[in-house]
Formats: sequence, structure tokens, C-alpha cells
Amino acid sequence: MSDADPRPTADGCVDLRAAYEGAGVQAMLDQLDRELIGLRPVKARIREIAALLVVNRARQQVGLETAPPSLHMSFTGRPGTGKTTVAERMSQILHGLGYVRKGHVVTATRDDLVGQYIGHTAPKTREMLKKAMGGVLFIDEAYYLYRPENERDYGAEAIEILLQVMENNRDDLVVIFAGYKDRMDVFYQSNPGLSSRVANHIDFPDYTADELLAIAGLILAAENYRFSDEARAAFGDYIQRRMQLPFFANARSIRNAIDRARMRQANRLFSGLGRSVTKLDLMTIEAEDITASRVFQGEVEGLDPSRPLT
Repeated sequence: MSDADPRPTADGCVDLRAAYEGAGVQAMLDQLDRELIGLRPVKARIREIAALLVVNRARQQVGLETAPPSLHMSFTGRPGTGKTTVAERMSQILHGLGYVRKGHVVTATRDDLVGQYIGHTAPKTREMLKKAMGGVLFIDEAYYLYRPENERDYGAEAIEILLQVMENNRDDLVVIFAGYKDRMDVFYQSNPGLSSRVANHIDFPDYTADELLAIAGLILAAENYRFSDEARAAFGDYIQRRMQLPFFANARSIRNAIDRARMRQANRLFSGLGRSVTKLDLMTIEAEDITASRVFQGEVEGLDPSRPLT
């Protein structure tokens, strides 16, 4: 019995709220709200899953036979929409409620699971599963495991091993498959056995421009920086422009943009050697630190300027 299990009182009643809070679920969900702007449908689904787990434990405590819920999941959405962060919080919730022993997350890609020659895939896949046992295995860009166009590809072997372990160790391991929605849909259609074992499909929407600006504020505050009023307006303009360009990765692109703005701010302050700077100077990102971005010329920063946009 887990410490998180709701225990019936003398009259056979179970306090679900006490079990929910006693397992730290509410605290973890509050942390998720602080960490991630928006994503209301995602957060709502996580709350629903948490409630199901608490009720399932309560049913067991009062002697009602119940099949263990299927907890394997699919997270779909573009990069930078919070999938990894939600996986981490989900693992903590599962641990708090006693559904996994450790509550850690092991992230894997195709290269971690699929070998390059006969006999190489099975040990690689089993090693990753061993590391993840007692927690969550988060497989990013999972559709790359399946390459039907290559007859000599060993991804199918990795999938077969995953299927076996997902079924036989469902009380000690949760697997989360993640990637772009359209590609994941094809992946599941091509692997019906896998699709049938993944009960929880959660789609992560893109952030709005206002949400991205709020995310920028959180990132800056965490590093003891701030926008001037002019810089905040300039960054709002930056977001609108950047969202229209290729390779946009939601919050990840915003974090990269802030890192470059910090670099420009440092160079601006350093070029003013000979004068003292205040604490406010060291904290403040100005509009010129934003508008110097190549994005205002319709280009994507971080790429070779001679490389055409696609």
C-alpha cells in the first residue's frame, strides 16, 4: 500500500481530496501552472488522469475489483510546446500516487533504441527500458522508429520489444511517445498493436503571441532581467514576425531569442567602457537589443545568412 492510498474511515468512506493533496498532486499541478503559460486543454487532461488514478486507488481500498488503468501516453505537438516539462510533472504525479517506484524520466530517440546491425537493437532497447523502469520512458520523435521504406531497418524490432514490455510491466513503467501530430497519426496507423496500448492521447497546441510574450517575461525574471517598455513592445513585434518564419519552435524559439538579446545587451554595455553601469542597466534589455535581430529583415537567426529559407 502506498502512503498516497486513500484509506477508508470506520464508516467505509474515503476522502478523495485528502488523498489527492496528500500525494502532492495539487502542489505538482500548481507548479505546472507556474512553469507553463497557457496549455489549458493539456492541464485539464492531466488533472483528469490524476483524478482517475486517485479514484482507482479508492476503489481498491473499499474492495472493488478494478483493472489497472492504462497509463501509456502520446504527446503530440510542435517543438517548444511543453511536452517534456509535462512528462516530468506527470512522472512525479504517478510516483506520488504510487503507480511507479521512482518517478524519474528517461528521454530516448531512435538512436538510443535502434541498432545498425543484426543483434544490436535488442540490447540497446532493453538497456533504455532498464534505465526507465520504475518511471517514465519519453520517446521523442517516435515516428522515426518506423521506416517501412527500408527493408533492412531494425526499428520494427525495437517497437516489438517496447510492446512486450509495455504490456508486461505496465505496473512499473509508463511510456510516452511524442512528436508532430500528423506524423504520429501515421505512426499509430502503421502500428495498430502500439496504438491499442496507448490510451491517453494529448495534443499540445501552439502558443499564441500573447502567451509567448508572457513566457518571455517569465524567462527574463528567472534570470533577473527585465524589458524596458520600448523593448517589450519591440519583442511583441519580434514574436509576430518570428511566428511567420520557418523553423519556429514556440517557447524554445523565444528562449533562444532572449539569449541573443542578452548577448547584444552585454556587447552594448561593454562597448560603453569608461562609464559606470547601474544595477538597473545590468538588468534591462532595451529595444535596440531586440530590433538588431535578423528577424526584422525577414531572416531566421542562427542560420547561415547565405542559406535560403525553406
